Amino acid sequence: MKREQTIQSYLLATPAGQVRVELSPKGLCALRLPRDRSPRRRARSAGLDAMLRRLSRDLRDYFDGKEIKFSYPMDLGAATNFQRAVWRALRRIPHGQTRTYAEVARAVGRPKACRAVGAACGQNPLPLLIPCHRAVASNGKPGGFSGGRGWKKFLLDLEGVGADEGPNVQPE
Repeated sequence: MKREQTIQSYLLATPAGQVRVELSPKGLCALRLPRDRSPRRRARSAGLDAMLRRLSRDLRDYFDGKEIKFSYPMDLGAATNFQRAVWRALRRIPHGQTRTYAEVARAVGRPKACRAVGAACGQNPLPLLIPCHRAVASNGKPGGFSGGRGWKKFLLDLEGVGADEGPNVQPE
């Protein structure tokens, strides 16, 4: 018999708006970006445990333009082995750099699985922590993003990739 997990949900104030974070007993299981990026008044974090206070601070710093290495326990639930491999590869892409979907596919040992890599990016429950916005099309265009193309451009610009002149794609 399968036990139901208790998922707790919190809103964290960031310079880019309210970010919804969901936690299971195993760790972070979802991070939802706001629909718009208008700054909101910062909520007080009284009553949040240490991890949520740290995450709130890290998100504020990230949206203020600082390079942050997000290192938190994650609960990736029913993700497939392929999705987990793609997400691990995405976490290895340094801040301010991008890789093509083809490069990520090669990194996980499936060089012809570019579209599957894109699909895994689209299923990523923890954007920013698993930086799927750093995966781009082979032609250098940003491609899609679960939070919308506006968010992807914003995140790439925030990291100094320069979406106006095309992402900083590393040579293949």
